[in-house]
Amino acid sequence: MIDGSAVLGVFSVYIAGVVIPGPNFVAVAHKAASATRIEALAMVAGIVLVNLFWASCAILGVGIVFAAFPWLALAVKIAGAAYLIWFGGRLIANASASQSTQRVQAPAGGFRQAFAQGFATNIANPKSMAFFAAVFSSAAPPHVNVGTFTAMLGVVFVVASSWYGFVALTLSHTLIASAYRRAKAWIDRVCGGLIVALGVRQLIR
Repeated sequence: MIDGSAVLGVFSVYIAGVVIPGPNFVAVAHKAASATRIEALAMVAGIVLVNLFWASCAILGVGIVFAAFPWLALAVKIAGAAYLIWFGGRLIANASASQSTQRVQAPAGGFRQAFAQGFATNIANPKSMAFFAAVFSSAAPPHVNVGTFTAMLGVVFVVASSWYGFVALTLSHTLIASAYRRAKAWIDRVCGGLIVALGVRQLIR
């Protein structure tokens, strides 16, 4: 039997955590406006897969693991922050690179590369780790049956896919993508700066 109250509790905290902008949102928004729609959706798939992983860990007790081994949480936090700083710095460094005025087809491996970028961005995202370890895990009961566990993961899948998919589809619209290309250098600098700031913020907190 599925514990409806537990699933509803997870839904209420998770939807708030997803909608609040963070590195995942910035990465999807940038990919949607700068690449093809299929690449943006591939990035979303990578992010959603990691969210399912973190949610599974949270339900199974990752918060307890990090509490017992604080050095592990610190190591993950530093590694994630370092990746965000590197990723944002690369955006800034490449902000002035030339770009065609017309959208091009995704190169071979574009889908796989975008999926890997989404996966890497989220797995190294300290915000995701902290949210699932602290907030999400507190909303999940200590022990759940298979039905409730599956329903909770279903909530994560639907909410994350819907939100990030909406962002990807909206910002990959032709008019929005064209506007991005006209202001590419400045938008890339802003997106890169935001990601670097998020990484630095995680290091000093």
